[in-house]
Amino acid sequence: MRPQLRSLSSLFGTLLLAGMLSGCGVIPWLGKEKDPTPPTKLTDIVQAVSIDRVWSERPTRGSDGRRLYLVPGLSGGRLYLADARGRLVALAADTGREIWKTETKLDFSGGPDVSGDALVLGTSRGELVAFATADGKERWRTALDSEVLSEPRFIGDGLIVVHTLDDSIFGIEAATGKQLWRTNYPAPVLTLRGSSSPVVAPSGIVVGLSGGKLVMLDPKDGIPLWEVIVTRPSGRSELARIADIDADPVLFDGILYVGSYNGDLAAVDAASGEVLWRRDLSAHAGLAADRDGLFVTDSEDQVWGADLTDGAGRWKQEQLRYRRLTAPTLVGNLIAVGDLDGYLHLLDTRDGRLVGRIRITKSGITARPLLADGRLYVYAEDGTITALRIGPTAPAKPAIAPSAANPPTDAAIAPKASSQAP
Repeated sequence: MRPQLRSLSSLFGTLLLAGMLSGCGVIPWLGKEKDPTPPTKLTDIVQAVSIDRVWSERPTRGSDGRRLYLVPGLSGGRLYLADARGRLVALAADTGREIWKTETKLDFSGGPDVSGDALVLGTSRGELVAFATADGKERWRTALDSEVLSEPRFIGDGLIVVHTLDDSIFGIEAATGKQLWRTNYPAPVLTLRGSSSPVVAPSGIVVGLSGGKLVMLDPKDGIPLWEVIVTRPSGRSELARIADIDADPVLFDGILYVGSYNGDLAAVDAASGEVLWRRDLSAHAGLAADRDGLFVTDSEDQVWGADLTDGAGRWKQEQLRYRRLTAPTLVGNLIAVGDLDGYLHLLDTRDGRLVGRIRITKSGITARPLLADGRLYVYAEDGTITALRIGPTAPAKPAIAPSAANPPTDAAIAPKASSQAP
């Protein structure tokens, strides 16, 4: 996935100094023009798994083509969806039937997360807003000072933690919206336009920051329990020094797996903050992990399978390069990723082969697919939400445009020297 940048004045200065900016001042990969790196064209594959469309609806207007963090929220058999223009809807997860809809006129940008009878969303204007799951009525809103481009997170029954674009982390009382604490971290001069979502660990709340730092906070007061630099920014220009952790960290079996842009893939002990290993891999879009391995969408939209114990690469899938892939979702022994043209791709976790494909819509898919109750929910940028059922096998048949399934390539993720540990 090609990221967007913020702090544009600094960016233009950097490019001018580098002699890279001429003529008009539009930088193509900020979303105003086509990405300068064309996506790899799809080729035919052998459809080795069955993909059944259970239902498909278009209840919202999506993200308006902006890079937001609007994802499906699911609880109690209901799906909750929001769009960039303020529409909030609840659907029956099994049928797609609309339960309620409300027009709020808010510019939603992150969420929702759902807990009990409430759901919360962040806005581009720097607000956190809570709604009732029963009917969509607003309960409260609170100012956060900066845009929310991550998913606010309920922590237990009484706390919501939210990470804003300026690297502030807030603890908010769930019942009232009252700010309980705030922890600020200085952001670098130039960063990607995005933030990682808080992750709940047994001993605290984990957040990835701009500049390559991973922190664990005490949920009671926001005080850091540990901090570790996953990737130390390096390079002569501000562009080269971008090392943001925008992909949500993944917690599996007591270990945090985290990736940074322009930097490293790493494993961190959740209890102590000790870095167990590092590998040289820029991982901006996201990760997934289970007992069989670690799976990563890198910054060039290649999908990797890696070993949990040391990060060594097992395979690399290159046929989807530059297709702006989502973070991976594990579906049994399959990996699901969406792309810029509305396709959902399925890969075999054992060797990375492409084994299935379906087009959801002509619009891009940026939200990580959501697996729940045997169905895979895919939310596209145009507001289309589709429920799929993935089967183990299907009659062998080609799925649009050609090529034999990609054999695994020799994957080599270079290890990082331990001397980089903070």
